[in-house]
Amino acid sequence: MSKILLLNGSPHRNGCTATALEEMMRVFEAEGIESELIQVGASAVRGCISCNKCSEAGKCVFDDLVNEVAPKFEEADGLVVGSPVYYASPNGNILSFMDRLFYSTPFSKQMKVGAAVVSCRRGGSTASFDALNKYFTISSMPVASSTYWNQVHGFTAEDVKKDLEGLQTIRNLARNMSFMIKAFADAKETYGYPELERGSFTSFMDGK
Repeated sequence: MSKILLLNGSPHRNGCTATALEEMMRVFEAEGIESELIQVGASAVRGCISCNKCSEAGKCVFDDLVNEVAPKFEEADGLVVGSPVYYASPNGNILSFMDRLFYSTPFSKQMKVGAAVVSCRRGGSTASFDALNKYFTISSMPVASSTYWNQVHGFTAEDVKKDLEGLQTIRNLARNMSFMIKAFADAKETYGYPELERGSFTSFMDGK
């Protein structure tokens, strides 16, 4: 069975972001896809210090939630990252978590389907949405889309439940993501995944 991992970057387990992610999980269940929600926002997650020890150990030098989630991410067919908007940006905890999760994991993320979901009271949603999607687009992960940007609005979970268009967008996102995961699994059996070139690394160390 296919599996999708969902990360809640909010410190509130039952807040606005959780409301949106739970809406997706109901769709995944209907689509026959297993899902698991992991609470990240309330954890003490320090940022990457660029020590590169992960290149030797195969995991982050800071042995915390990042290393717990890494094997689940490797097994998953898709990843949803959700975050509230703080000062027109995702929550700092989820950014630190994503930096370290993506940088420290040596396994291929090719064709794992990615999706970002943001919640805000009013503004900053599209800037946050853009920041989270960049983790996917640098990792050969196709990004699932919907019928609007993946955002819900409200100050409380009850407010979000009134955002009918937002929740509709989230459900359509979950359906599209489910379809992509199933289609990619079929295509892998028929065609295999696309070739990925490696080796070239533009640095211009000579200053020219």
